[in-house]
Amino acid sequence: MKCPYCGSNSDKVVDSRSVREGRAIRRRRECLDCGRRFTTYEFVEESQLLVIKKDGRREPFDRGKIISGLQVACRKRPVSAEQIESVANQIEAELIERGSMEIKSTEIGEMVMARLKDIDQVAYVRFASVYRQFKDVDEFRTALHKLLEEKKK
Repeated sequence: MKCPYCGSNSDKVVDSRSVREGRAIRRRRECLDCGRRFTTYEFVEESQLLVIKKDGRREPFDRGKIISGLQVACRKRPVSAEQIESVANQIEAELIERGSMEIKSTEIGEMVMARLKDIDQVAYVRFASVYRQFKDVDEFRTALHKLLEEKKK
């Protein structure tokens, strides 16, 4: 591994641990030339999952988009970074397990909403309002009434 500080190819692994629910390995390395430490991640290369957008375009799956959407919805809410990471991991794992090379973006959005509903209902409504493109207060009201009815059950 090339040192990001001095460019040397000589390093040693100081620590290794499993991350992302066992789907990756985090390694702390120390450069043998400059002595500085850096972190690398090792992942199994999986076949490329494509997302079919609403307009028919296809683009590579990017779990970062799920995380950023969750972060916006959960801003100033009692939702930890670990919970957000866990939701992204669960969705990514479910998509891979399906075995299909293509998935509709609408299905991913529904998966995110289903998990958000269980974690934080305010974050769920925030995400749903953007995802479903609420146009007025009545659409918010309808979504809130549905949520309250489900909560009563």
